[in-house]
Amino acid sequence: MNTVKKSKFLDEFKEFILRGSVLDLAVAVVIGGAFQKIVTSFVTDIISPFLGMITGNANIASWSVTINNAKITYGSFVQSIIDFILVAFFIFLLIKGINTLRRKQLAEVAAKKAAETVEVNQISPEEKLLTEIRDILKNQSR
Repeated sequence: MNTVKKSKFLDEFKEFILRGSVLDLAVAVVIGGAFQKIVTSFVTDIISPFLGMITGNANIASWSVTINNAKITYGSFVQSIIDFILVAFFIFLLIKGINTLRRKQLAEVAAKKAAETVEVNQISPEEKLLTEIRDILKNQSR
C-alpha cells in the first residue's frame, strides 16, 4: 500500500471514529457493561438467595437434573434469564422516565410558544381604537 492510499485510509478511519454516534455507542457499551455487573450482583447476591430460600436450594446456579447418566445444569441459564429480565426492566424504567421528562419539556416549549403567539396576536387598546376610527372614516366616506 503506498503512502497516499494509507493516508487516505487513516483519514477515513479517523473520521469514522470521531463521529458522534460511534463515541456515543462506545460510552453506551462501557456504561452497559458496568450496569450489567450491578444487575448480575443483584441477582446473584439478593434474588438468588431469596429464591433459594423459597425452593430449599441456596444456589440457583447449581440447579440441575440428571437424566440417565447426563447431568443437565440449568441453574446458570435460569440465573441468566433473571439477569436479562431485570436489565430489560431497568432499561424500560429508564427510557420511560426519559420519555416522561421529554414530553414534559416538549409541553413546556409548546406552552411557551403558544403564550408568545397570543402575546404577538393581541392588539393594544390604542391599535384597537385606531382601527375603529379608520373603519368609521371608511364608512363615512362612502
